[in-house]
Formats: sequence, structure tokens, C-alpha cells
Amino acid sequence: MSSLLTASDLAHEVKVVWLEDPEELDYVRQALDKTPRRRGKPRYHRDGRMIGFTELGDTAEADPDSGLQKRRVFYLLPHDRDAEPDGLYREGAPGEAVDPRTIEPRHVGRKTERSQRGLSTPTVA
Repeated sequence: MSSLLTASDLAHEVKVVWLEDPEELDYVRQALDKTPRRRGKPRYHRDGRMIGFTELGDTAEADPDSGLQKRRVFYLLPHDRDAEPDGLYREGAPGEAVDPRTIEPRHVGRKTERSQRGLSTPTVA
């Protein structure tokens, strides 16, 4: 599903579950996926790895067309900055990338200087 999220997409979120420490990451990608359950670790069908996911409250209704729940998933791909610090995203970040420190239930994550440019660490010549 689209990575362009709105607050209404997240209205039934009650918890963010991290599988990795988000403090160690400059950014994570966020996407809205359809899953069969409101809670628990959803299946993951991308390259790379799942970093976290949201869980939904009891009042979350399934999509009428598919019967599935819409939940956020946070992930990184093999060519992202954490795995390739001098690669494609040495500076800048993918469009769906947000600072994991800004992620909360029912709030779309935000881009920050850290998520867009990386840590300001001096380079040794």
C-alpha cells in the first residue's frame, strides 16, 4: 500500500512494537500493509528487514473489500543507510523514510534533519 499516510489511516493504532532499537537508526521506512490480524507480528514480504509494526485496538474494522486490517510496518532495505553508510542514502533518504524517534500510535512519523542527512560525524582524513 502507499507510504503516504494520513491520520485517519492510523486512527485505531494503540501500540508501536519495535523489533530493533529505533535509537540506533537514522530513519525507517513506513508503509501501510494489509494483514489478517490486529495484533502480533505481521508477515513480511519485502527485501531487507522489518524493524517494527503497529498493533490495533479492538474497535478497528477490517477493510470491507479484503477483510484485512490496515497496519503500519517499519522496515529497511538492504541498500539503506544503516547497511551502506556510504551508499545511495549517505545523504538524503527515501520518500517514505521518517525518523523513528517521531513515531507514535496514531501519528504519522516525521522527517528530521537526522533522518534526511544522517548523523553529523566528523570525517577523519
